[in-house]
Amino acid sequence: MPVFYRLNLVAVALCYALVVLGAFVRLSDAGLGCPDWPGCYGQLAVPQADHAIDRAQAAFPDRPLEAPKAWKEMIHRYLAGLVGLLIAALAVLAWRAPGRPRGIASAIVLVLITQIVFGALTVTMKVNPLIVTTHLLLGLSTLSLLWWMWLGGLSRTVVMATSGLRVLAGFGLAMLVLQIFLGGWTSTNYAALACPDFPTCLGRYTPTTPLSQAFTLWHGADRNYEYGILEVAARATVHLVHRYGAVLLSLILGALALRLLTLGATQWRRLGLALCAALGLQLAIGIGLVELQLPLWLADAHNAGAALLLLTVLAVNHFVWRGGGQGRIAHP
Repeated sequence: MPVFYRLNLVAVALCYALVVLGAFVRLSDAGLGCPDWPGCYGQLAVPQADHAIDRAQAAFPDRPLEAPKAWKEMIHRYLAGLVGLLIAALAVLAWRAPGRPRGIASAIVLVLITQIVFGALTVTMKVNPLIVTTHLLLGLSTLSLLWWMWLGGLSRTVVMATSGLRVLAGFGLAMLVLQIFLGGWTSTNYAALACPDFPTCLGRYTPTTPLSQAFTLWHGADRNYEYGILEVAARATVHLVHRYGAVLLSLILGALALRLLTLGATQWRRLGLALCAALGLQLAIGIGLVELQLPLWLADAHNAGAALLLLTVLAVNHFVWRGGGQGRIAHP
């Protein structure tokens, strides 16, 4: 495997870790652990000395320093910086040699810049749900583009796919992106525990509030959204829609996996098995979250599982849409 794609794979792994760590920061209510950006209470590290802590408290009297939360936020920022350097290096390498994926490398840089802007807005706009959810989607977009670029470097061809399979794979990816948005909206509105029972939600199968109330995207920029602002009933509606989305997505991706498993080529069956495993794991984690009342480790695993499912569906789409004929399958 060329050095470029080895570095690409390292970037994928670190970006995946960054997405999981970002979810951990959010779920542990540490998103405002540092009330400023890019530093923390005006410093590049969490204040530790007594005089530094005193200055921090004086500068931000409404945000008392909580060192554990602040360190979670700063470690996330340090890792983000490392991922950013790797992406910049990949872009430079792509443009210095012919035949490298210059277009997608440049697109990753643009997405990363946008992601940095929304990372700052997450803090300055006090974890506004729309900003935080967009930040999540941009992080997953960065991961997806890095993964897609790495897949493009694999020295293999695939068996031609039918147009029906391509449509199903593309539709599955689109629905997965929508479901990830619903999951992010559930988390950023602190609605994960709004339905403590399963499969019903507060004893019902239908929402008790209009969807417009639960999915009003913008509530203004001048309020603190930490711990959520929606009423309990509206949070339950958000949660219930996310559940129904999971059911619909499971049917679509289940049909896609079944179709892959029935094809003759070994590579399709492997992709089908991988999709079944990723989907089954995510469903089990989602049900466990409700039954176990949202333990932090399992909530973070749910985000990790969503990212893993996204990478799996992207791999399916990559090979389904790339296949233009038959050929030898060679591993990188």
